[in-house]
Amino acid sequence: MTDRNSSPQDDALRQKISGLLSGGLETEAWPRAETSEMVNEIVGRLHTDAGDDLEKKLVIGGFTDHPIEADEIEQPCETCMYYLVHRRFCELPEFMLPVEPNWSCRLWRI
Repeated sequence: MTDRNSSPQDDALRQKISGLLSGGLETEAWPRAETSEMVNEIVGRLHTDAGDDLEKKLVIGGFTDHPIEADEIEQPCETCMYYLVHRRFCELPEFMLPVEPNWSCRLWRI
């Protein structure tokens, strides 16, 4: 699905991520980052362990190609505060990745 606000590079990267997630990449979807300490730990790991490595970002970030429900709240990207709707993009500085609305990560925030 191409969006007029999404660049060809974003579209290509989104396709690559989709292939990795649907292809069985095992990510750390649990535990969810429910406290500021947990957020800081995950963000720290993203900085030290992932860097610019896409697969490591997806693994540590706990990305899934479907919404996760935690504490009776469904957590798709499209409802996260970091999601740019018209671009289909996660602007969390540690990710800065094109995403689909129904994906999820463990750094999801209202």
